Amino acid sequence: MKIAHNPADSEPILSRRDLVMIADMIPENARVLDLGCGSGRLLRVLKSRKNAKVMGVELDQDKLIQCMERGVPVIQADLNEPLSLFADHSYDYVILSRTLQAVQRPDLILQEMLRIGGKGIISIMNFGQLDARMQMLTGHMPVTKRLPLKWYDTPNIHPGMLSDFRDMCKEKGIKILKELPVSQHRDFLRFLAPVCPNLFASNAIFVISK
Repeated sequence: MKIAHNPADSEPILSRRDLVMIADMIPENARVLDLGCGSGRLLRVLKSRKNAKVMGVELDQDKLIQCMERGVPVIQADLNEPLSLFADHSYDYVILSRTLQAVQRPDLILQEMLRIGGKGIISIMNFGQLDARMQMLTGHMPVTKRLPLKWYDTPNIHPGMLSDFRDMCKEKGIKILKELPVSQHRDFLRFLAPVCPNLFASNAIFVISK
């Protein structure tokens, strides 16, 4: 079942193209764990439209409450700590959406994802996109529509490019099964993202496995 654009939808994941693409990847009845699930909007869609067996992990108290209001099961936990409460191979898919750059050890969270799940789906922000590079040429850290916070007010402690993520996976023996560049632009840059994602994609989705 493809998650189609519906302006009347009660779950506004449609404002984020990467979440719609991730939702489309998940098959019916899958077991899904979402790390850093936020308010639970993606899991709510997977639960209601894909009959997925879902669980979220979130640290922020306000977002935990929003998950519960949506009927999404959630556990409060810090992604910088080992996720020992989850058994090996207990989920089909483990999702990490726009969170990798904010954890202390990105390599370790990837290993935890692949211990817990058969496949990992990661949406990562591309700090090497063209508009960010142009701002850095002026001598300043970028502030863009996709990176709206200033350097002293951002949770992003590990900014990287898509090529950096590929290199890390190679070093750690992690297989990249699929890479999907994502552009939120509505002009010609959207069509350039698949050609040169490291320069034109605002973020990308990677499907990984051991």
